[in-house]
Amino acid sequence: MKISLPFQKQAYAIIFVVILSLVRGVTYSDEIGIALEAPMAILTLTFCADAYTQEITGRRSEIWRLCPMKKRIHSIYRRIVIQEFYLLAVAVLSYGLFFLFQNPRTGQGGPGNEICQFLVYIAAIAVTLGFWGLMSNLLSCLLRNMWAGIGGCLVLWLATNSSAGNRYLGAWNLFSYTFRSLENSRDFSWIYGKIVCICIGIMAVAALPEIIEKRG
Repeated sequence: MKISLPFQKQAYAIIFVVILSLVRGVTYSDEIGIALEAPMAILTLTFCADAYTQEITGRRSEIWRLCPMKKRIHSIYRRIVIQEFYLLAVAVLSYGLFFLFQNPRTGQGGPGNEICQFLVYIAAIAVTLGFWGLMSNLLSCLLRNMWAGIGGCLVLWLATNSSAGNRYLGAWNLFSYTFRSLENSRDFSWIYGKIVCICIGIMAVAALPEIIEKRG
């Protein structure tokens, strides 16, 4: 746990969502997911980028290479899973913080609608966190540099979290949940974008062992 979740990382994640929930204004409760998805992606790609590279920066790479490949791969996956579950808990907390600090108006469907809306948010944000965590770690492994991995993900983040990305990619955008139509709550075409995230994430998981073996 000390390697996967050092105290300073836990602290800056909490501070990040507290500040976000204070400064990012929302009027209605269905806007909370929009306010959170893209910032949580930024937090995730910085949070998970060092799952592998910390062995290099910590000057343990020579010892790391002596470990069996299966043990090394298992260690990386374990770190990512621990970090992702922590970030998911932070995402749940941040949703509540918006209600605490912003007191948004709720929809006409009552508590049942709010619960469904929250569960949809959890599903969407879990996919978003998984995608950006895997991508930042994959690029960091490939380039053997945490900052290069973060930079590569930021380019992708800027391209997809934009009006141009929404215009050209539509429902297939990585941030389709953010750009979904709030007027039509029954329109779930944004799920296509999350399917894209899942497919790319599966390919990243499959490619990671080979990259670690070659880049070591």
